[in-house]
Amino acid sequence: MKIIIPMAGMGKRLRPHTLTTPKPLLHIAGKPIVHHLVEDIAEIIQQPIEEIAFIIGDFGEEAEASLCKVAEKVGAKASIYYQDEPLGTAHAILCAKESLSGNVVVAFADTLFRADFSLDTDKDAVIWVKEVENPSSFGIVKLNEKQEIVDFIEKPKEFVSNLAIIGIYYFKSGENLRKELQRLIDYDIKGLGEYQLTDALAHMLKQGKKMGIAGVKHWMDCGNKDAVLETNQAILNYLEKENKIRNFVYPNSVIIQPCYIAQNAQIHNSIIGPYVSIGENAVIENVVLSHSIVNDNALIQHTHIQHSIVGRHASVKGKAVSVNLGDYSSSEL
Repeated sequence: MKIIIPMAGMGKRLRPHTLTTPKPLLHIAGKPIVHHLVEDIAEIIQQPIEEIAFIIGDFGEEAEASLCKVAEKVGAKASIYYQDEPLGTAHAILCAKESLSGNVVVAFADTLFRADFSLDTDKDAVIWVKEVENPSSFGIVKLNEKQEIVDFIEKPKEFVSNLAIIGIYYFKSGENLRKELQRLIDYDIKGLGEYQLTDALAHMLKQGKKMGIAGVKHWMDCGNKDAVLETNQAILNYLEKENKIRNFVYPNSVIIQPCYIAQNAQIHNSIIGPYVSIGENAVIENVVLSHSIVNDNALIQHTHIQHSIVGRHASVKGKAVSVNLGDYSSSEL
């Protein structure tokens, strides 16, 4: 099995953090978003992952090395491809055409999920979906009585289905997917000015391919600050239920679970939690901190912080606040 992860977007809604770190490499509950995504997929497919192909922009050597480590941790080879222009989802996937062979999972790196289904690898394609209350805001699938997909509809004005596509797909034949994506490019078939994966999927249906769905229990967005903090809370809740939360003892401090705290973080005279993630070498002194993410090497002193993201090597000192402070920044309040 191969995993294809398009992730070349700029992540503008998560600035200032994405000015220095690509969105899929931002940390939630101690790991990059893309690392959580890969682990979730590995748990569902329950077979060895041969290769993970990352489609990126100009992220730099440090980011590429981090992606290679993500692949190594699940025993897979890492391949790096580049999307130089934002020409659509189909174009992004096709940038990794050399890796489109055999069984493949395509997963866009701005969403996480929890599910307990077993992947049906006999179908030509399986699409991860979630029931939503407002299907008019999503791309949705229409099913027949056999629970097979018969149509794809983008943001339907009238009710057709409430099964929204969450951005994760299985294809039995990567070669066939590559052919369908190349067809869009060759014939310049665009939707909303871009080459869309759903157009390739629709043509696959016309060719008689059988497509099913896989429903997820929880679909977690990572598109903006609020969504990232909500996802951090959800992941910490899952880790607590799975008994994966480490107990912490720090001088004159209280930890209100669930939290993730890196082993070499320093905490003194503070109240931490609930729903806090603290990265490597962070220093927290005389702080009340809740519902927040503190990244590696951050320094927070003499303040009360909630609903915040503090970047790498950033420092915060002062009164009670909610902050969204990027890497290498400082604030005295």
